[in-house]
Amino acid sequence: MRDPVAAVTEAEASGETAALFADIRAVYGVSVVNLVWRHLATMPGALAHVWGSLRPLYLDGTVAREADALRAAIAVPRPPAVPGFVLAAAGLDDAAMDGVRLVMTAYDRTNAMALVALSAARARLAGVPAAPWRPGAAHLPAPAALALPPLVDLAAMAPATAELVAALNRMGATHPAPVLASMYRNLAHWPAFLAVAWGILAPLQADGQLVRAIAGGLELAQARAAALPRVADAPSLASDQAGRVDAALALFTGDAIARMLVVTRVLRTAVG
Repeated sequence: MRDPVAAVTEAEASGETAALFADIRAVYGVSVVNLVWRHLATMPGALAHVWGSLRPLYLDGTVAREADALRAAIAVPRPPAVPGFVLAAAGLDDAAMDGVRLVMTAYDRTNAMALVALSAARARLAGVPAAPWRPGAAHLPAPAALALPPLVDLAAMAPATAELVAALNRMGATHPAPVLASMYRNLAHWPAFLAVAWGILAPLQADGQLVRAIAGGLELAQARAAALPRVADAPSLASDQAGRVDAALALFTGDAIARMLVVTRVLRTAVG
């Protein structure tokens, strides 16, 4: 299984792309650049335009406030809690679970913000009117940085782990070729937790709860996005690129980001 989208890796980024990646990491307060931004970097002008149109809204707290409201409003299935002895029996000691929880905390932070912000970016591309953003608002301090383990390539995983990642990635997906969620590649450092995650998510997938929660979360995010103002001085985007950028944002907001926002919150509910 491969990502169905092209992406610039952080290691190969240079020049303006590398600078934008560094800025995204700093503003988000995480050590990795989410796949959606790395995918946008493959299109001329797309990363600079979309990030430039959203960055002030991240810095002044607008995106964070709307993301917090989304997290509070979203209806997420509540699976049974996984007892500590079950995790221990699976070989997941306290240090392992600290690493797992760090990964989930980072993605919960970034996915909620990205879902609201990128939904607003799509609305701006479609010409939906919005109040202008007014510069001069106080910038929030950067959140505490979260250092994540490196992404594990599918080819480097044991075959059973790669198959498990593929199975997890299909849960809640509505796209026929779902984007491979980066969080599963981070969590592949702990294959036993991926097995626990399958046990948590599979019943919710089977009875439709997961898909319904994801659809509801996306609807709420789009409503929150309507409150975001328009940044008038963002870098321009060539007219022939607008359709490609919108299609990319639709793929991520409509599937990967909305899906993983719900999945992450379900898993955090189950394991604390």
